[in-house]
Amino acid sequence: MDYFFIGDPELLTAFRFVGIGGMPVGDAGEARAAFLRITSGWDETAGVVLPGTIAAAEGCRVLIITEEVADWLGDLLIKWQLADQYPLIVEIPGVMGRLEGRKTLVDSIREAIGIHV
Repeated sequence: MDYFFIGDPELLTAFRFVGIGGMPVGDAGEARAAFLRITSGWDETAGVVLPGTIAAAEGCRVLIITEEVADWLGDLLIKWQLADQYPLIVEIPGVMGRLEGRKTLVDSIREAIGIHV
């Protein structure tokens, strides 16, 4: 499977309709357990994938998570992204919409290049 989703049960149902599997989570503990299952073999303290292990237990190359799950994962998610490993992480708004204070990708790009059209 190339894609995998972690987040709201309602969104998981929508992703399943288009053939993307996933795991519903309701709190930070479940989110962390799901994330570690998908990224099995990754040594959080060393920031590397251990030799002879599979980086993504489900075979996914892109992990789709909601912004709420990203907040729950916190530093663990940042360490994973800095480790430059698969799966790549894509954050999407949850069922309730964007979280307060989060920038969109377009906002980040505009801020980086300094152009507002």
